[in-house]
Amino acid sequence: MSSNLTSDEKTEREEQEEALVALIEHRAKEVDHLRTRVNYYKHELEESEKRLDDSQRKLARLRSRGKALPPTNISQNGVKVKEERRSCSPVKINEHSRNGKHEQRPQLALHSVNPKQSVSIKTEEAGSKSVGTYSKSIVKEKVNRVPPEQERGESQSKGTKRKFDQREHKDVIQMVRRSSSPHTINCHSSNHIPSQHKRKLRSLALCPTNDQLFVTSALDGLVNLWQIQARGDRSGASFLSTADCASSKHRRWPEDITWHPHGGSLFTVYSADGGDSQIGILNLNKGKEKKRVTFLEDKPHVKGIINNIVFMPWEEICFVTGGSDHAVVQWSDKHGDDSWKPKVLHRNMHSSAVMGVAGMQQKQMVVSVGADKRIIGFDLQTGRADYKHQIESKCMSVLPNPVDFNLFMVQTSTPQRQLRLFDIRLRRTELHEFGWKQESSESQSALINQAWSPDGFYLTSGSADPMIHIFDIRFNANKPSQSIRAHQKRVFKAAWHHSLPLLISISSDLNIGLHKIT
Repeated sequence: MSSNLTSDEKTEREEQEEALVALIEHRAKEVDHLRTRVNYYKHELEESEKRLDDSQRKLARLRSRGKALPPTNISQNGVKVKEERRSCSPVKINEHSRNGKHEQRPQLALHSVNPKQSVSIKTEEAGSKSVGTYSKSIVKEKVNRVPPEQERGESQSKGTKRKFDQREHKDVIQMVRRSSSPHTINCHSSNHIPSQHKRKLRSLALCPTNDQLFVTSALDGLVNLWQIQARGDRSGASFLSTADCASSKHRRWPEDITWHPHGGSLFTVYSADGGDSQIGILNLNKGKEKKRVTFLEDKPHVKGIINNIVFMPWEEICFVTGGSDHAVVQWSDKHGDDSWKPKVLHRNMHSSAVMGVAGMQQKQMVVSVGADKRIIGFDLQTGRADYKHQIESKCMSVLPNPVDFNLFMVQTSTPQRQLRLFDIRLRRTELHEFGWKQESSESQSALINQAWSPDGFYLTSGSADPMIHIFDIRFNANKPSQSIRAHQKRVFKAAWHHSLPLLISISSDLNIGLHKIT
């Protein structure tokens, strides 16, 4: 029977078999990992119970001798615990750890900053028609941390190594296109504030270490820092500071910006033309009297605009840039003193401009997409392309799913098919495609950026129209699950907040939109 199969059928069956074998191996490792964690926490529970019993016996002996206890404010499970008031004095964002000292997650505390709050959302199962999975993912992400003994080992690392939060892989690929109806969200209120920029906005980035901070950049060369403020049913944002981040030679605006994983600085990219600066670093720890913006001396890109800059999701901190010179460049800080050095990963695998780059979580692979319609997955350990695919349309950007480490999205230039989903384990296979019909223009812009929701089920996208399009990847249709009229002019980006039920958008109407989700 198998001898009658065509070569295409054999290839398809082999690919399916390869995918299933990889999936089984992954799930077997996942089971072993969870068993290890269960055993670890059982042991920790037993030790904690012993320590609790010991403390209770000491308390009983102390009381029997008639000595009074100091005042207490909080009661937890019948045991009095002294309450410690947090300092309200302002502190700056911590700089990166140096000299091998233990690193803390940096935060910015100002007089007007409220403690972090996680606003609860009604939670339901993945099949329910709500944003419940969005809330669930937030809660799980906060508690899913590396076991303490692993953290202690990592805290001894030096240089650019950091205490690394190992994220949990979840298989959402199996749910792609499985639902005949979309799971919609309710965006019941919006608040618009002036961006304080004089020219069109270009980028929006949320701080990875402080849920209250985000930045915007624009064609005026400025980068503005904002603080989110919750106001009942409406959320707002207050303007904190601004920095002139125009390039040193030709005074170009930043083409793209990204936060350092520690949150203490911002990295910007420019152009390789005319010997201009290629990488800028905005240090948020330095005051106005000091030089806050510095530029790296190395200039590995040889021509054209540098389109994208992204930090990789790995323990060893590095970032990658992709440019119009067809090059993908990795930048590493070996000594931990901001002496970033470039290494060209490849310059000939793309025949046109590299428009987007991203790092895969499960292995050291850099995925790049280009105007040549190619998708390249470059394996840093082997030094070669482990994944190659070419589609019929120009690729504008790439974005890995936050919870399924095999799933990634590519933005293309084909109207009504702008978004494509792929599995990094499968070649020549597209899982899903969807998009929107533009009313004002048929041209597709690389400046319109997508964003994943924390639960990995929703994608948001701006458009040439004043709309935020929301896509549910479980929905088997090729259209948005819903569209929100959010601005007066085109929307460049709508980002999901990490812990609050909030969408933050930027538009060419020079406003920032804060949209409350329920």
